[in-house]
Amino acid sequence: MLRRISLQIFHIERLNCCLNRSYAFASSSSSGALNVGVDDDGDDELYSDVPRPPQRKTQRKPFVTPMKELIRKAKEEREARKLQPCRMLENPPENGLLVPELVEVAHHVYSAREYLLKGLSELVKVVPVQRCRFCFEVHIGRVGHEIRTCSGPNSGLRSATHVWRKGGVQDVIFFPKCFHLYDRVGKPRVGHDERRSVPRIPAVVELCIQAGVDLEKFPSKRRTKPVYCIEGRIVDFESVSDTHMIAESVIETDEMGRNVVPSRTSPIEESKFDLWSSSTDEVKNIKELSVWTLKSWFEMMEGVKKIMESYIVWTCGYCPEVQVGPKGHKLRMCKSSKHQSRNGLHAWQEATIDDIVGPNYVWHVHNLNGPALNNNLKRYYGKAPALVELCVQAGAPIPDCYRSMMRIDVVRPDRDEADLVA
Repeated sequence: MLRRISLQIFHIERLNCCLNRSYAFASSSSSGALNVGVDDDGDDELYSDVPRPPQRKTQRKPFVTPMKELIRKAKEEREARKLQPCRMLENPPENGLLVPELVEVAHHVYSAREYLLKGLSELVKVVPVQRCRFCFEVHIGRVGHEIRTCSGPNSGLRSATHVWRKGGVQDVIFFPKCFHLYDRVGKPRVGHDERRSVPRIPAVVELCIQAGVDLEKFPSKRRTKPVYCIEGRIVDFESVSDTHMIAESVIETDEMGRNVVPSRTSPIEESKFDLWSSSTDEVKNIKELSVWTLKSWFEMMEGVKKIMESYIVWTCGYCPEVQVGPKGHKLRMCKSSKHQSRNGLHAWQEATIDDIVGPNYVWHVHNLNGPALNNNLKRYYGKAPALVELCVQAGAPIPDCYRSMMRIDVVRPDRDEADLVA
């Protein structure tokens, strides 16, 4: 009897011990959930928008649209094609027609890009730009930073320290190129044998051309009648004479009978032109120039986002190749991960605005004339796109959307105080 009672007491104590362990585990997990704002690295939730280092090359880019949603849309299109094999496409730009609301936006984006490049060419002469000799790291300042993030050749021998040289406009902002399509609906793909004959232009310019901008060097076919889809193939019933009539109606003539191209200049662009024409001294107008350059940047980015909602842009899931149009090209030029299984073809997926306009994030410098950024204090430094950092250093006000990323309100300790800070 006593033995049976002692065994029951032992089981009760064991059960109590297990319950205490589970309660302690639950309390630790709940406390960790309450302190989710602070990570193991000491990063606050307020600064979660600071960009992380690039992912591994073997990892694919995240999909903009979930895969289940893409599969569902493909099934719906397949069923609609079976129910109606021959149908006329109604929604532009899928039917070959332009979106009327985006024609003016495309002209504003194209002009904003021109003013942006022109402003950068002047700002680079005043604010120094540094670039690493062995990798793509860029720094805005007179002296390059000491943060060890170099991933170029023989970086291990240098302890990942950068070797700086003078940079230029192409290092501040990057516009990847794509193939120009004369007929984005009739011939949406470029073959591998056509890679030498088809010109390559910046993807932003190609997006503006497809949205309604007409350039003499890069002509594009404009339609007045929508195309038909017959069993998945695009058929165009518009004659060649109709296309010539469109081109003749677009071109205006003056009193002497000469061709005149209609201009599309907004009041904002006219004020920019007045600024350029009245700028005689670089140092005097450098602050105003930086403000206009930053405004051109935001105007271009906002317009590109609007155009990308209607016009499809593709990017490779493993490399920075982009293509504007209904489909990606067929060139076998991908050299990234798993390209052997694709025979060199790109793994096309929906692109984001960062794939068309490379922001190229750099470390934010509070004082250009101060000491170089220390590697031991890198968690106190913020980041910003190189163009925004260049304009801010030239005198433009800091945009509100980048204040958190640049960590303006963080007090940075001195070099001799690094060991004293927790």
